[in-house]
Amino acid sequence: MSLSEIVGYFAAILTTGAFVPQAWHTFTTRDVSGISLGMYGTFTAGVACWLVYGVLLGAWPIVIANCITLALALGILVMKLRFR
Repeated sequence: MSLSEIVGYFAAILTTGAFVPQAWHTFTTRDVSGISLGMYGTFTAGVACWLVYGVLLGAWPIVIANCITLALALGILVMKLRFR
């Protein structure tokens, strides 16, 4: 494994791991009152673009991290739309 891959996986773990507690809190409380629909819609679209970018490059750290983050972000976005 190259140094760039190690850095990529470490970055993926940190950024995705940092997002998990907020997602968990939102899923367990169903409190989406403090979440901006516009920001979350934009964020989710951005994560989807990062995922496509990672796939096009064949960059597995980017692909794995953004698959997980996209699933969590979509879940929160759906909750925001459902529990307004």
